[in-house]
Amino acid sequence: MTGVLRGERVLTVPNLLSALRLLGVPLFLWLLLGPEADGWAILVLAVGGFTDWADGKLARLLDQYSRLGALLDPAVDRLYILAALVALGVRGIVPWWVVVTLVARDLVLGVCVAVLRRLGYGPFPVVYLGKAATFLLLYAFPILLLGTQEGFWGDLARPVGYAFAAWGVALYLWSGLLYLTQFGLALRAGPVRGTSHAGADPGEV
Repeated sequence: MTGVLRGERVLTVPNLLSALRLLGVPLFLWLLLGPEADGWAILVLAVGGFTDWADGKLARLLDQYSRLGALLDPAVDRLYILAALVALGVRGIVPWWVVVTLVARDLVLGVCVAVLRRLGYGPFPVVYLGKAATFLLLYAFPILLLGTQEGFWGDLARPVGYAFAAWGVALYLWSGLLYLTQFGLALRAGPVRGTSHAGADPGEV
């Protein structure tokens, strides 16, 4: 099977794990906003984190990389971040300006990716600060939830959660500026000659 055909595969073990993570997003949001069952919400997030690690590991072990997986995996991470931000904003745990800022960052970069596609460019080269920011934010949310509890563990978790969140937000915005710099350089260079404007995939930003 050629590399192109492998890239077009849909029914792979990593993709099934990513789909399972995707199904967990509405459940995660409902647990946070409905019964406010924080313990179960943290469990859903933990299962999502494990399957996130497992699908990448299995993609390498089974040689089951795919274009769908490359798009779905970071998209699900962002949906978990968005769901957690909205829930924590509604519950007053995270300020709304943080929610709006991070969502605006992703919307701006989404527009940039669409413009790059029109110019014939591929996805943004991955900035690993963005991966670190995603890691910090996904860990900050359950710690912040634990920090809402009374007692020793809540008092311990609160400053740790805010520290993770502060660093995560800072790196998330800084990585966004780095992607915008790449976007500006691409605009200065102009369209790619001899390249179709279709087919460039949005990268992990």
